[in-house]
Amino acid sequence: MGTITHVDTREPVAALTFDDGPHPEFTPRLLTTLERHGARGTFFMIGKVAQRQPELVRRVALGGHSIGNHSWDHPSFPLVSRRERLQQMRDCARVLAPYGEKIFRPPYGHQSVASRFDAFWLGYQIVNWNVVAKDWLDYDPIWMAEHVMSKIQPGSVINFHDALYMTLEERYADRGPMLEAVALILERLGKQFSFVTVPELLTRGRPRRQNWYQKADPNFLNGLRAAEGQPRQYGV
Repeated sequence: MGTITHVDTREPVAALTFDDGPHPEFTPRLLTTLERHGARGTFFMIGKVAQRQPELVRRVALGGHSIGNHSWDHPSFPLVSRRERLQQMRDCARVLAPYGEKIFRPPYGHQSVASRFDAFWLGYQIVNWNVVAKDWLDYDPIWMAEHVMSKIQPGSVINFHDALYMTLEERYADRGPMLEAVALILERLGKQFSFVTVPELLTRGRPRRQNWYQKADPNFLNGLRAAEGQPRQYGV
């Protein structure tokens, strides 16, 4: 019943995952990079974004990648009602059909006992990560690539973003550094690791689960919403 973070395996396989897309510029560029290196990724998509780009959603799926549910518009699930959580997942699933798979990543990684139960109730496996690239900050591509390569092990699930749904600073929205970091990782580790989708990774070993509960900071989240001009306000 816990949250999947990685897989126990001796096989040299790992999963690259990408949140908050699809993005009309950066996602196609990322797909080209993955294809060039024979890698497959898992894209945890925002429903509100995906509905504007149905052909890009289709392209991701037909490229052999997996598509997971990342909510309709990226609220912190512990801070909204059960009714809204269920609606968020259902609305996203509707937009991603018929390509969405039954894997869910909570926005921000935030989760409570109740929100975890709701995802399971809808039939989702919850997948977070055990390696994070920190690509929403000011790190350069070499730093991100070396950071990921220092942490990666067989069975790792690696967290990147092919878009940022919300950000405090506009400069962080540029996914160019992320694209360069992914290319560096694939160039350096492509002969050592096979990069597969999360559903495939789950068949290659024993999924490791943990009681993953991360608390939200309402002040920080309200700042993000204000920067993006979004009306939601979380209670403090």
